[in-house]
Amino acid sequence: MIPDIRISDYDYNLPEERIAKYPLKERDSSRLLMYRNGRIDDHIFKDIPGLLPEHSIMVFNDTRVVPARLHFMKETGAHIEIFCLEPHFPAEYSSIFAETGSCSWKCIVGNVKKWKSGKLILCNPENLPEVADLGLEAEMLERDGETSVIGFTWRNSLPFSRVLEICGTIPIPPYLNRESEMIDSERYQTLYAKYRGSVAAPTAGLHFTEDVLGKIKDKGIDMETVCLHVGAGTFLPVKSEQISGHTMHREPFSVSIDLLEKLVRRTGPVIAVGTTSVRTLESIYYAGVMCIENGKPSDISQWMPYEREYPYSFEEAADAIIGYLKKNSLDSLKIGTRIIIVPGFRFRVTDVLVTNFHQPQSTLLLLISAFVGGNWKEIYGYALSHGFRFLSYGDSSLLFRADRI
Repeated sequence: MIPDIRISDYDYNLPEERIAKYPLKERDSSRLLMYRNGRIDDHIFKDIPGLLPEHSIMVFNDTRVVPARLHFMKETGAHIEIFCLEPHFPAEYSSIFAETGSCSWKCIVGNVKKWKSGKLILCNPENLPEVADLGLEAEMLERDGETSVIGFTWRNSLPFSRVLEICGTIPIPPYLNRESEMIDSERYQTLYAKYRGSVAAPTAGLHFTEDVLGKIKDKGIDMETVCLHVGAGTFLPVKSEQISGHTMHREPFSVSIDLLEKLVRRTGPVIAVGTTSVRTLESIYYAGVMCIENGKPSDISQWMPYEREYPYSFEEAADAIIGYLKKNSLDSLKIGTRIIIVPGFRFRVTDVLVTNFHQPQSTLLLLISAFVGGNWKEIYGYALSHGFRFLSYGDSSLLFRADRI
């Protein structure tokens, strides 16, 4: 049954000055709020290794943010911004980034009303030779509501990944109310970012330094990765009065068979670094349900977790995926998810969550509420009254699930 939740019940006053516009000088010098068994404690992020339960599996999202924002110009002088969302052709991330000469993307186009037809040329206000030599052009191929399919062509036989590095800018969140700067190229990226594909950073990971990661490893915690490419949907506000009217965008993810086997055998808690890791881990269960009932996994729909009661354990679901992967000689599960996690959701695997502080009336705040048993107001009230910094470049929290630890 689809939850009957009013998004206005998940509102709070977030003053503009509490939004962190820039990162701190040191990643791990951010503050860390710990919430466990109804108690709130105040720490510095570099303290986190000593706060984590022993024998845990800690799961990071190793997606990499791409400089997906491009600025073009019409012959009339009108400026058009193109924000690459996801591959259209080729449809797979690694393939499209290796493409030379041409490719097409599903995009959000700014100032789209001024672009009726014709090709656009890339803006190059500084007359940089490297940019000019590419001759990058954009052409509208399809228009579908808020998004468009844009065809790109360029010279020099460079792969599209390199084209974006030369011509694109990092798409920092709109609530920062500033243009992307040089510092964002480094700091709006986790140290362990690996696979290109996200248009937003999994921001909980921005606090980790090599020193912190080393101490977590030294503690004997099993550090693992998943990959979910974060889409622009993470920026979209909930516009409907009821959460049932909100549509989640598809985000592709992959989970290795090795991690699946470790999750089946786990004896300690599972710690998710960021809401994207939570959504990936919890999507595993429903992919496993499909394997049990239909013989193979497919994309997870938005409301599947709420449609009915599922009798299978997480171990049974994960085992079904492992069997499917082995039967088909695959080393990882690669599908997409639209899963939405709201109060009433039953968590199957995640016990502890590392996450930043999220926007009012957002799907991520609903996820937090679901995770802490509805006590989000107490947590956010403490953070607001004690000077914590909010959103992507803000401070962090370590949350223990209400019904678990």
